[in-house]
Amino acid sequence: MAEVQLKNIKKIYPHAPGEAKKQKKKAEAGEEKKINLQVTDEGVVAVQAFNLDIADKEFIVLVGPSGCGKSTTLRMVAGLEEISDGDLYIDGKRMNDVAPKDRDIAMVFQSYALYPHMTVRENMEFPLKLRKMPPDEIKQRVDHAAETLGITQYLDRKPKALSGGQRQRVAIGRAIVREPKVLLMDEPLSNLDAKLRNQMRAEIIKLRSQINTTFLYVTHDQVEAMTLGDRIVIMRDGYIQQIGTPQEVFNHPKNLFVAGFIGTPQMNFFHGSRLVREGDAYHVEVLGRQIALTAEQNAALAAKNVQSREVIVGARPVHISLGDDGIDATVDVSEMMGSELHLHMNAGGQDVVAVVPTTALEGRNTAIGSAVRFLFPAQLLHLFDKETEENLL
Repeated sequence: MAEVQLKNIKKIYPHAPGEAKKQKKKAEAGEEKKINLQVTDEGVVAVQAFNLDIADKEFIVLVGPSGCGKSTTLRMVAGLEEISDGDLYIDGKRMNDVAPKDRDIAMVFQSYALYPHMTVRENMEFPLKLRKMPPDEIKQRVDHAAETLGITQYLDRKPKALSGGQRQRVAIGRAIVREPKVLLMDEPLSNLDAKLRNQMRAEIIKLRSQINTTFLYVTHDQVEAMTLGDRIVIMRDGYIQQIGTPQEVFNHPKNLFVAGFIGTPQMNFFHGSRLVREGDAYHVEVLGRQIALTAEQNAALAAKNVQSREVIVGARPVHISLGDDGIDATVDVSEMMGSELHLHMNAGGQDVVAVVPTTALEGRNTAIGSAVRFLFPAQLLHLFDKETEENLL
């Protein structure tokens, strides 16, 4: 029930005594850094120039590889990490110096963080008792949250008697009984097995429609991000790479990193390709084959005055089809996944993955070592500048 604004947020972890000189010596000696985060005289910059406006009741997902700064950003919103620079607003009020308990937020942790000596009911009651709420209201809130999450029958048990999924429900229940303005969730499903993760994702989607709060959710799992978020914030090395709806980041990735991170299996990238301009018409040369671009793509490239250049062509596995004509390839691995076949192919020394419906395989030999040909439609390919890695379309 709140708007959240992060304006030019920055987080710097100061060097330990003597660490700055050590880092400087390494740089002077030309030693390769093992981390991608920016190292300055002040310290390691974990989050840089982070700007995000979250609407009331919006579900925002921060996603990215380990160490990209997403959990640090969440902890700054919670007040568990100090903000080095920039401003955080919740409902128009600046929160930089407000204590965590006074921010009207609740947080669900990856490790559940339940009190082992308390029953489920006592765990869920605890934050309300700290607020000195009337016993009747406490009971009503806990009973309602337990019913919503399907854990009523476990209220008298202790956490050790519950499964991982049940414990996570209790942790979520303890957060929502507070009726917070903002609910923060830090990789809450990463400790669960695949089946439970799918089930809990569905539970969170249902829960979202039943409680009036703003969600900020952190995950490294792009499937979670795509299924849960109204908008996704993709991070890398402390910087935002792209903000958009799941469909926007899937269909129109801003750069090579986003394209490779979003989508399973990962997008295929054809290095050594070339974009050729002839007047206002363009075509790409991929593995010895010319593919004419569509009128819409031509117009987009011409509007940016894009000239002929070397590019990286991207094509999603689901957009690649087998045919009698096309690019020659050899099957390296063939994975039957029920209704579809995942084909790992070698084409001109490059690895290519195609996801082909089993209904389209009749009469085709896709055994390991067999020769095949594949195509992908021009309207669904992506063009990335070789130098900047930005999407040209």
